[in-house]
Amino acid sequence: MIPPHGGQLRPIAERFGLPLEGLLDFSANINPEGPPASVFTTLHKALEDPATLTDYPDLQQSALKQAIASYAQVTAQNIVVANGFVPLLEAVLRTLPIRRCLLPVPAFNEYRKALARARVEVVPHPLSEHLNFRYDLDSAPRTDAILMANPQNPTGVLHDLATILAIVKRAAREGVHVLLDEAFIDYTPEHSLAPLVERYPNLIVFRSVTKFHGIPGLRVAYLAANPALTAEMELNLPPWPITTLAAEAVRAALTDLPYAERTRMLNRERREYVQHELHNLGIATYPAAANYLLLRPPSHMDTNNLWQRLIREHGIVLRDCANYEALAPGHLRAAIRTEPANERLIEALRQAMQGPAKQS
Repeated sequence: MIPPHGGQLRPIAERFGLPLEGLLDFSANINPEGPPASVFTTLHKALEDPATLTDYPDLQQSALKQAIASYAQVTAQNIVVANGFVPLLEAVLRTLPIRRCLLPVPAFNEYRKALARARVEVVPHPLSEHLNFRYDLDSAPRTDAILMANPQNPTGVLHDLATILAIVKRAAREGVHVLLDEAFIDYTPEHSLAPLVERYPNLIVFRSVTKFHGIPGLRVAYLAANPALTAEMELNLPPWPITTLAAEAVRAALTDLPYAERTRMLNRERREYVQHELHNLGIATYPAAANYLLLRPPSHMDTNNLWQRLIREHGIVLRDCANYEALAPGHLRAAIRTEPANERLIEALRQAMQGPAKQS
């Protein structure tokens, strides 16, 4: 069975009878540099004060919202925080009168699940692989909302700000809400629409802190929207969604601007290297702007067999994309990691594509 998400190493280790610590994870798109050093310093200092654990977190999360607002170039009144993207999306669906939602696919699998739980009719809109999964919604049916991502997952394809803004403007004229997931926009922040939420009340932008800053274990995400909407959404979230430690860590991470610039530079260089080497192996990729690549090995290869061989023979875990809706069979997704890890991946793929499978 294919894991429903990346980063699920324990069930994979159990399935293949391998030690967990021996697996190299390319299935989860987390910054391989780890958290900024300031996060560790902040957490150590916070734990020296017993009140960090004995007092309730700030119910309003005022300091956290202000730090996020400064980072995203909005006001604190534009921000809602929660312990992950899914709780935020569910709060939106409880707040807005959405009955039918357009879902361009392939897309993050949790979109459809959240819509189904909210009893929203999903209207899938398959994107063309031949057009590199570009958003072409001219022929899409009319709905109450559009749920989309920039950059996309699993493709990594980025649309520039003007392209997404044109969709938002057209949707505004038609009374349609645009729910825009920007979980990986930190790699190209100049294309974020978050600063425009005051101008377009139909726009709701979701952002993640944990992927880019390497702290997924702390579970923090936020959305930016018009203040009239955020006030209502706050009422549809449970109290205390963010722990004190998580809030302190995120505030430290967001103010470390040299870390962010270095992350963007390293990711761009590493991604270009991996793409070049993959193409030399005959593995196709798509134009990506995030910290992962969608791979398509040659059509004669059994992709699931390749995925298993990489695990059994090399301890390398890619994301098998067979469970992505409307994505043609034969795709894998690989995160961008450090130089030694990336070289290990390329060599493992070279061996797995050239030689016969070893007996397990």
